[in-house]
Amino acid sequence: MTTAEASVDRRATVGDRDQVFIGGAWVDSTGDEWIEVVDSWSEQTAARVRAATVEDMARAVRAARTSFDAGVWSGTPIAERADVIDRLADKLETRLDELTTLGILEVGVPLPVSAMTQQMTIGLFRAVAAQARAVEVVEERPRADGGVSRIVKEPNGVVAVIIPWNGPIGTIAFKVIPALAAGCSVVLKTSPEAPLSPSVFADVIGELVAEGALPEGVVSVVAADREASESLVTNPAVDHITFTGSTVTGRRIMALAADRVAKVSLELGGKSAAIILDDADITTVMANLPMGGCMQSGQACIALTRVLVSKKRHDEVVAAYKAALGMIPMGNPWEETNFLGPLTSARQRDRVEGYIEAAIAEGATVVHGGGRGCDQGFFIEPTLVDNVRNDMRIAQEEVFGPVISIITYEDEDDAVAIANDSIYGLSGAVFTADPEHGFEIAKRIRTGTVNVNASVIDFTLPFGGYKQSGVGREGGAEGLEEFFETKTVHFPAPAQ
Repeated sequence: MTTAEASVDRRATVGDRDQVFIGGAWVDSTGDEWIEVVDSWSEQTAARVRAATVEDMARAVRAARTSFDAGVWSGTPIAERADVIDRLADKLETRLDELTTLGILEVGVPLPVSAMTQQMTIGLFRAVAAQARAVEVVEERPRADGGVSRIVKEPNGVVAVIIPWNGPIGTIAFKVIPALAAGCSVVLKTSPEAPLSPSVFADVIGELVAEGALPEGVVSVVAADREASESLVTNPAVDHITFTGSTVTGRRIMALAADRVAKVSLELGGKSAAIILDDADITTVMANLPMGGCMQSGQACIALTRVLVSKKRHDEVVAAYKAALGMIPMGNPWEETNFLGPLTSARQRDRVEGYIEAAIAEGATVVHGGGRGCDQGFFIEPTLVDNVRNDMRIAQEEVFGPVISIITYEDEDDAVAIANDSIYGLSGAVFTADPEHGFEIAKRIRTGTVNVNASVIDFTLPFGGYKQSGVGREGGAEGLEEFFETKTVHFPAPAQ
């Protein structure tokens, strides 16, 4: 079978979803609107998904509220909840081929990248289950008066989970799974651009409900427009809102939640800087940075899109970077030989092109790429922009495409100042011959994650941002902690 034939076979398995998933079952919507999912390679509609209405969203919240208040899932021992999550992971693993196909359709990542990502995500589900088994939900602490108090971890309640298009199953692993492990009930609102992968997740939830492993009402999965989404955020029966997406939308959610002081967790944008110190090994730099900036065609909040280099090493780094970008295979995402696929939509491609044009207008120079590179699909070539000042739009705003800015610095203090001169603080990197010195520099960078001479991606460890890159943490014990409330119960001191 040729690659073309294989790609047709894969896409032929994708069908429409004509219902909404509320409380553990697929049911008819109260509306008749559809969401079209466009294949970013063929530029054609690949499938349609039923859009949830405001009324559907209210039904989902009622189901979650009823299930939580009934106390069946929240009252299940946390180790047993972890066992259910492991079963969920097992079921999803049997559908990896389907999820891989949907990852290509929804995000545009090539076949090998999608397959690797989906497999990694299943591992994250199991990591959350293992972390949950280690949680001590009741802890006794002695007091100074001789008495004892108990510190109790209790689930937040009803959690609204709002996820982006650039990694739907991965974001479910970061948010929905720890919420379930903590004993919460969840309404998952998917992105209109990527509702198909979450629909597979909903299928698996439905199986667990049918088998009696998960109570009815605990999980709903809906795709919706802005009006229905805002009704979820403002619903007084929702106790906690957790969102991954743009900083602009994060600000809006925080403002809406403020009226009733609802708990909010946010994982937002990034404009991460990689500092190349003068003693850095160029081979190590090039083994990490080009992929660090162009992963998922730059559609990643952690992408290292600002490269900071001294004037002394500027020419060497630019030449090496150009050569590295020129070696990245880009093209048809259904072919296993490609690493970079198209951007997710025509709108996103046009947006990235606008940033490149603005950078040129402000005095920057495109030294590699800058075009589309392919006649078909929503492509942007890996692009290197030199002579960038840190006050330019391309250096301050999240482009969300494979566009790297080269910025020069005077000395280490200047490099740190440039790295920190951003509203964002999500990721970063330092390259140096002395890793301990790199650690000292890393401590000065106001960002949630910093790599030293590496490009480690491990979401079983705490991940999140400083400043306008977010509030709260995902991954590890810290990510699970987001979905607990802490209660202190005092007992009287013994009589003297």
